[in-house]
Amino acid sequence: MSRLLIDGHLDLAMNAIEWNRDLTWPLEAIRRSECDLQDKVDRGAGVVSLPEMRRGGLGICVATWIARYSFEGHPQPGWRSPEIAWAITQAQLAWYRALEENGEIRILKTRHDLEAHAELWRSPSDQSAGELPIGIVMSLEGADSILSWRHLERAAESGLRAIGPAHYGPGVYSPGTGSEGGLTLKGKELLAEMQKLGLALDVTHLTDEAFWEALELFFGFFWASHRNCRWLVDDQRQLDKDQMRALADRDAVIGTALDAWMLVPGWDRGKTKPEDTGVSLSHVADHIDAVCQLLGSSRYSVIGSDLDGGFGKEQAPGDLDSIADLQQLERLLRAKGYSDQDIEAVFSANWLRCLGKALPE
Repeated sequence: MSRLLIDGHLDLAMNAIEWNRDLTWPLEAIRRSECDLQDKVDRGAGVVSLPEMRRGGLGICVATWIARYSFEGHPQPGWRSPEIAWAITQAQLAWYRALEENGEIRILKTRHDLEAHAELWRSPSDQSAGELPIGIVMSLEGADSILSWRHLERAAESGLRAIGPAHYGPGVYSPGTGSEGGLTLKGKELLAEMQKLGLALDVTHLTDEAFWEALELFFGFFWASHRNCRWLVDDQRQLDKDQMRALADRDAVIGTALDAWMLVPGWDRGKTKPEDTGVSLSHVADHIDAVCQLLGSSRYSVIGSDLDGGFGKEQAPGDLDSIADLQQLERLLRAKGYSDQDIEAVFSANWLRCLGKALPE
C-alpha cells in the first residue's frame, strides 16, 4: 500500500457533472469513452479516477463545488446567472452524496471523521486496500453561486467546510486571477459570515489586493489550496514570498499545483506542450522545496494538485500519466535530502493538522 497522500484540491464533481466522466471507471475506460469528443481541450487526456486515487494512496482530498457566474462581457466562460451557478453546485453535491451512498467516497464533516478515516487508510487490510472509500472535505471554488447568507448556511449544513471567494476574472465577492482590485463590499460581508459559521478561507485565486484585505479581516482558518511560487514562475496566480510568510504566520498550508504553466516559466497555454519545456514531477518537487526553504521547515507545504481541473496530460508534468504518480514525489524529495518525517508532513500530516482545525468536533 502506498503512503497516505492528501490532495488539497480536486474538481471531482465538475468532471462528473460538466465533463460527464464516471470517475468510478478505470482511467483507460474514461479515456476511451472520450476518444471522439472535442468539446473540451483535455478529452481523452484525463489523469484522475477513483481507482487511480486508491492505487496512489490518495485516501483523502479536498473536493470542490465550482460554478462561475459569467455575466455579459465576462472574460471567462461560465453560467449566465448566479441562480444557475447555485443549481450546478447542488448537482455536484448530489453526485457526492450518491457516491457516498454506494460506498465510493465518504464525506468528512467532523474532526473525528477525518482522524478515523486517515487511520483506516494508514493500515488497511489486504482485502480492503483497493476498495476503501475516499474521504472528501468539500470546498467551494469561487463564491459567485452563494445567493444569500441563508444559502451559505444551507451549504454549511450540507457539509461545505471551506470557500475560496474568487476564481478567474471579476466576481460577485472578489476579483480573481487575471483581474485587479480588492474584495467587494459583499466579499467583506462574506468573510464575516464565513467566520460565524466556522468555514475556512482558501486564498487561492485572490488578487494581491484581496489577499491582504482578507488577512486583515478574517480571523478563522486559512489555506492556499493550490498556489505555487511566484519567484520561480512570475505570475499573479502565484504567491510571492511575503504572502507565503504571512500565511505561515497564521499556520496555514500552501498546496503545490501541477498545472504545467504554474511549474515552469514561458508556458503559452493552448500551444506549449510538456515535451517543449521538459516539465516534470521534479519541477513539482522544486516548488515544494522552495516553500520549505523560504519558511524554514516542511510544516507549511502540502499538495493541491488541481489535476483534471480543466486540463489533462496535455498541460501536466510529462512524466505523469495518472494521479497515482504523485507517489513519485517521495523519491524526488528524498533526493533533495528530505527526511521521512518531512515527507509525511508534506504528504498528509500538514493537511491533517489544517483540516482538523477547520472541521467541527
